[in-house]
Amino acid sequence: MYSKVLIVMLIGVGLYFTFRTGFIQFRMLGEALRTVREKPHEKGAVSSFHALMVSTASRVGTGNIVGVAGAITIGGYGTVFWMWVIALIGSASAFVESTLAQIYKKRNSAGGSYGGPSYYIEVVLKNRFLGIVFAVALIATYGFGFNMLAAFNLVDTLSVYDFYNTTVAGGLRIAPVIAGLLLALLFTICALGGAKRLVKVTTWIVPFMGILYILVSFVVIGMNIQLLPATLLRIFEDALNVKALFGGIAGSAIVQGVKRGLFSNEAGIGSAPNAAATAEVSHPVKQGLVQMLSVFIDTILICTATAMMCLCSGVAFENIETGGKYVQAALNASFGYIGPVFITVAMILFAFTTLLGNLFYCDACLNYIAGRTLDNRALNLFRLLVAVFIFLGTQLEAALVWDIADVLMGVMALINLPVIVILGNTVLKALNDYIRQKKEGKNPVFKAASIGLEGKTEFWG
Repeated sequence: MYSKVLIVMLIGVGLYFTFRTGFIQFRMLGEALRTVREKPHEKGAVSSFHALMVSTASRVGTGNIVGVAGAITIGGYGTVFWMWVIALIGSASAFVESTLAQIYKKRNSAGGSYGGPSYYIEVVLKNRFLGIVFAVALIATYGFGFNMLAAFNLVDTLSVYDFYNTTVAGGLRIAPVIAGLLLALLFTICALGGAKRLVKVTTWIVPFMGILYILVSFVVIGMNIQLLPATLLRIFEDALNVKALFGGIAGSAIVQGVKRGLFSNEAGIGSAPNAAATAEVSHPVKQGLVQMLSVFIDTILICTATAMMCLCSGVAFENIETGGKYVQAALNASFGYIGPVFITVAMILFAFTTLLGNLFYCDACLNYIAGRTLDNRALNLFRLLVAVFIFLGTQLEAALVWDIADVLMGVMALINLPVIVILGNTVLKALNDYIRQKKEGKNPVFKAASIGLEGKTEFWG
C-alpha cells in the first residue's frame, strides 16, 4: 500500500490539483490567512477559525512528536524532506476536498450545517453504499485506530521514568494500566459533554499547545545553532540520494516520509472535510483555503519543529529504538531532566486534543450511516466503546498500533483521492467564481447557479 500505490496516488493527485489550481497553496496563502479571521454572521455559528481548530486538533497529535522522530530513526534525514513534499503538494488536495464538503453540505435543524466525503460521494456519484463504506472506514480509523495509537504514544513517553517499570505479581507493569484507565476516564468525562464542548476545548488548547511546542523547539535549535546548516544540507542530500532513498523499501526515506506526512497532516484522506462542512462562510472556497492552512500548521510548522529539535540536538538516532525515546533523549541533552517532563506534558495535550477531534469526525459519520441525527444516548454508547479502545491501545505493542493506524488511514485515502479527482472540476469552477468576485472588489458570496449547480445543492440553493 505505502511502497507503491499510495505514494503514486498522494503525490500524483497533489501535483494534479497544484497545477489545476495554479499553485493555490502558494498563490493564495495570504488570502487564506485573511479568511480565517472572518466571523460568522449568526451568533453561535461555527466560525472558520473554530472549524480550523477542530481539524487541526485531529491533525496535530502524537504523530507530530513521536511519529516524526520515529520516522527519522528508520528513514534518516531524508524523511523530513518527503514530509515537506507531501504537505506542500497535499495542501492542494486538502483545499479541494474541504471546498467540496462546503458545496455539498447539508442544513441541520438548528440552521447550521454538516457534511463530508460520504455526503458528496452520495450526492454526486449517486452511490450511498460507497458513502457508507467510507464512513465505516473513517469511524474505524479515527474512533479506534488513531485513538489507540494516540493513547499508546502518550503512555509510552512515560517509559523514561523509573516508576514505569514497577511491577506486581506476574510481572505486570502497573503504570501503563493506571495511565490507560485515567486517560480513558478523562476522555469519557469530556466526550459525554457533546460536540459543543469538543469545539470549545480544542479551540483553546490547540493554539497554546502548538505555540509553546514551537517556541521550545526554537530554543533547542538556538542552543545548537552551529549544527543547523549541516542538518539542513544533510536533509536534502539524503532525500535526493537514490541509494539511500530506495535502500530497503519499508525503511526508505520516501516511504517513511509519506507515511508520517500523511498520518500527520491527513491531506486527501477525507477527514478534515467533516469539520470544514460545519463552518458558516459566504463562499465554499473560503473554508477550502482555511483548511489548507491546517496542513501548513501541522507539517511545515509543528512536524518541522520536532525534526529540527531532534536533529540539531546532537543526539545520534541510529541506535535508538523508538521515536519517543529519541525525542526524550534530544530534550534531555538540551534541558536536562526538565526536557522529558516537558515532552510528557506536550504529549498529554497533543493526545487529548487528538482524541476529542477524532470523536467530532466519528459523530458526523455515525449520523450519515443512520440517515438521521442520532440522539445523545446512541452517541454516548459509541463514546464509551471508544474509551474502551483507548485503554486497550495503551496495552498493545508499538508495531501493532502503528500498523493498524497506517492501514486504516490508507483505506480512507484509496477511496477519497479518486473521488476528489472525479469531482475536481466543480471545485475549479467555484475557485474561478471566487477569484472573479474578488477582482470585482466584492466579498465573495456563493450561489449554486453561478457554477451550474442550481437545485443540486441543499445549502446553496
